[in-house]
Amino acid sequence: MKILSKWLSAALISLFCLIALNTYAADRIEMAEYMVPSDTPGISLYVRNKHLSGQKQFTADKTLLYVHGSTYPAETAFDLSLNGTSWMEYLARHGYDVWLVDLRGYGKSTRPPEMDQPADQNGPIVKTDVAVSDVSSAVNYILQKRHIQKLNLLGWSWGTTIMGKYTSENNNKVNKLVLYAPQWLRQGGAPLTDKGGPLGAYRVASEADAKNRWLTGVPEDQKASLIPEGWFEKWAAATFDTDPWGKTQTPKKLRAPNGTVQDARDYWTAGKPLYDPGLIKVPVMLVHAEWDADLPSYMLYEYYTKLVNAPYKILLQISEGTHTIIMEKNRMLMFAGVQDFLDSHFQVEK
Repeated sequence: MKILSKWLSAALISLFCLIALNTYAADRIEMAEYMVPSDTPGISLYVRNKHLSGQKQFTADKTLLYVHGSTYPAETAFDLSLNGTSWMEYLARHGYDVWLVDLRGYGKSTRPPEMDQPADQNGPIVKTDVAVSDVSSAVNYILQKRHIQKLNLLGWSWGTTIMGKYTSENNNKVNKLVLYAPQWLRQGGAPLTDKGGPLGAYRVASEADAKNRWLTGVPEDQKASLIPEGWFEKWAAATFDTDPWGKTQTPKKLRAPNGTVQDARDYWTAGKPLYDPGLIKVPVMLVHAEWDADLPSYMLYEYYTKLVNAPYKILLQISEGTHTIIMEKNRMLMFAGVQDFLDSHFQVEK
């Protein structure tokens, strides 16, 4: 009996170790980085990929590409590990093949030559049409690499305009569309990124600028508890280190192309849509937070009414959050809500 007992104990220990190792392996995430050619000679786009370790099969419904907004690169928000995970890793742990892209002029992608000259020597660069072209290059690269016909798209802020416009022109390549803080026609005033006056090729932001913009519209008694301790500092350190010139400045600074600001003047603030959401023919989810001063709630609701040809559309409005809820205390409400939309296989009844 003692021999049998020892054998059973050893077998159980081996089984538990095997389960633990398999669980650990399943939870491990692989990362790969690529430089993808754009449609402009000399301009390459930084693309990052994450998925579960050992994953070999990839499908359209579980592949996703993210693009950033008008000022900061993709990886320092979408793949910034806070409290043990990033949104990119959260999606990967749910079995998704997750990608991000930095547009030209941002992050690790090639900076156009105008960014190495004084800003006032050139007009605004990297307008939305150029950004859409960059997303198209990234999408085509992913589809070819994974041997799939379509994928999911996720855009934040200006990225919602990029992904929305791309989808309106390429419905056949898009499975589902998630727009976080959607941009639409502005009802007076100017974007927080537009300080007025002539626009050069790019603008320069500081950490103080970033913090002030982040907290605009937040009630005074909520500001101290909105961003968990150390999160802003971790984001700022990662983000401002992506600018080769800016990180050498004291204090650190970051250059951002002004094409999006010019587009806002020419279209959104002028009352002219840059594209027609009615041309989008895939399922759409709109996500927004109540204290978003960059792209206020009225844009969300107006945009929602324009999605007249989406098979179905979902609107998620989250309390106690700003334009940057992706790195705030209520971020998991957004993560979980978007995950449910992506995972669902809802079919409209006929």
